[in-house]
Amino acid sequence: MSFSFFKPSRPKTPLEVVKTTKDSLMALDTKTVVEVKALEKALEEVEKNFATMRCMLSGDGEVEPNPEQVSQLASEVCKEDVLALLIHKLPILGWEARKDLVHCWSILLKQKVGSTHCCVQYIENHFELLDFLVVCYDNKEVAVNCGNMLRECIKFPTLAKYIIESASFQLFFKFVELPTFDVSSDAFSTFKELLTRHETVVSEYLTGHYDEFFDVYEKLLTSPNYVTRRQSLKLLSDFLLESPNSHIMKRYISEVRYLKVMMTLLKDSSKNIQISAFHIFKVFVANPNKPREVKVILARNHEKLLELLQNLSAGKGADDEQFEEEKELIIAEIERVSRLPNLDT
Repeated sequence: MSFSFFKPSRPKTPLEVVKTTKDSLMALDTKTVVEVKALEKALEEVEKNFATMRCMLSGDGEVEPNPEQVSQLASEVCKEDVLALLIHKLPILGWEARKDLVHCWSILLKQKVGSTHCCVQYIENHFELLDFLVVCYDNKEVAVNCGNMLRECIKFPTLAKYIIESASFQLFFKFVELPTFDVSSDAFSTFKELLTRHETVVSEYLTGHYDEFFDVYEKLLTSPNYVTRRQSLKLLSDFLLESPNSHIMKRYISEVRYLKVMMTLLKDSSKNIQISAFHIFKVFVANPNKPREVKVILARNHEKLLELLQNLSAGKGADDEQFEEEKELIIAEIERVSRLPNLDT
């Protein structure tokens, strides 16, 4: 006699995983959930289905994922619009489900079907999903999850280009100063990734939106928040000194307005900020084609600048010698400019 009471259940196919995941996500619709217990049951189903999806995409520690199944799963989540559901339902998911979702998201975006990143292509046809993820920074419960998902998206030039050119990008200037440190820190990580990951995309954006961008960026550099000032100053140096942005840098270092910002930061109470400001200030001074307005400001303030620079030290370390050499060159150039005739007229 054969007993099959304990016969293991047949593993689900990718199509079945996607279908059950979609059904459980649809069940979270607040219009259909009347009772709290019903919602709790629906959330449990989502969590169980996400765990199954995660196992299919990355294996269970003993068995490696099947590439064919992974490819089929990626294809089906796009075909069945589950990718959009994953994003839209994120704010009401539990902690464990969100963790599994972020893990699955990373794998799904990298997955190719043929020669195409099908999930990336899906998002390219539904760019509003990226806007939704950005706005989620306003929800501190899911902000870090959304940040992780956004940074996975930003790895792809077309998705990064959309975000940086969208109205949503302007929200980052607000998000990086949110009072919840974990959220503001994560938002800055995403902001930095947008401005440094794809040089050509960034260069094109800054060329077309120079005034708009640097007007708002100046507020970060002069923020009363120490962390914001320090991070934004370091980031400015990171993307401004990239070779594709050389034309942007030349324009920036020709403007008295931004020279004054750096001179103010040279007087900051934080030594770290003073040092970072020096590395941008020196480019203003070393510019062989300084506009007359810049020369005038340097000449009028040369005594205070020389005093600040003479008291500025990088501290002990391998870079100290180079810093001192650069500082001496900048001091010499400021002294030279201060002796130029006709700058007071």
